[in-house]
Amino acid sequence: MLQRLRDFFSPPPPPKLPAVPAGRRYFAIGDIHGRLDLYEAMITAIEAEIVSAPELDHRIIVLGDLVDRGPDSAGVVERTRSWQQTRNVRVLAGNHEEMFLAAFEKPEGLRHFLKHGGRETVLSYGLSSKQLATLELEAIFEHLPRIVPQSTRDYIAGFETMIRAGDYVFVHAGIDPTRPLGEQKRSDLLWIRERFLSHEGPLEKVVVHGHTIFDHVMDCGNRIGIDTGAFRSGVLTALVLEGDQRRILQARADERGSVTVFHGDQPR
Repeated sequence: MLQRLRDFFSPPPPPKLPAVPAGRRYFAIGDIHGRLDLYEAMITAIEAEIVSAPELDHRIIVLGDLVDRGPDSAGVVERTRSWQQTRNVRVLAGNHEEMFLAAFEKPEGLRHFLKHGGRETVLSYGLSSKQLATLELEAIFEHLPRIVPQSTRDYIAGFETMIRAGDYVFVHAGIDPTRPLGEQKRSDLLWIRERFLSHEGPLEKVVVHGHTIFDHVMDCGNRIGIDTGAFRSGVLTALVLEGDQRRILQARADERGSVTVFHGDQPR
């Protein structure tokens, strides 16, 4: 009887924190958008962590939008491809990868792509700025398959749309909060914004996403946004998850172009 009374008046246990499977460490990297300089610095920092903790199963997830806007989309794609040869790296498709692939289908798709950051991508694959300025759209459309190999297009087309890990799910843009995870539409996973961002209730899992730029990591409890606008801010963010702990890595470029990686505590 006394024990029951103690149990009744005792405070409830703290809520269980979301966690990834034991023995694993996840690195989720936000939208890179052609910033190979920041990406290389981030890879170096992650590689150092992997070497220093060989007992852990390290898994890396790139949240999409590798291409467009920044100066070296081609380099980011190839660096990711080569990293996958040595590490467990999985890549999500972003809306900018979708626009890139659509640019090969018809000239209007190319026009849309060029208007939304694709100009820098095409330049990174070897088209000169003079050609881009003087050639008609149809001529650029005909030239594009010659500078971007089919193998590269097939590689990008194979990017995933959703990855689950314990109490977390990783997507590019977000999820439709009215649908179970198993019934999500590709269009929402790559493009959704307001319906997801404004949702305040619990979700099936904590959603780690990019797509929408924030000045800092946006931890809202039900979702964590880690796109810090690398192409314009010079800050590329990775969220590190291990057990029920969270922390961040950030590759930051200064005004001289030097890149430094900062290690942070649990995001706020």
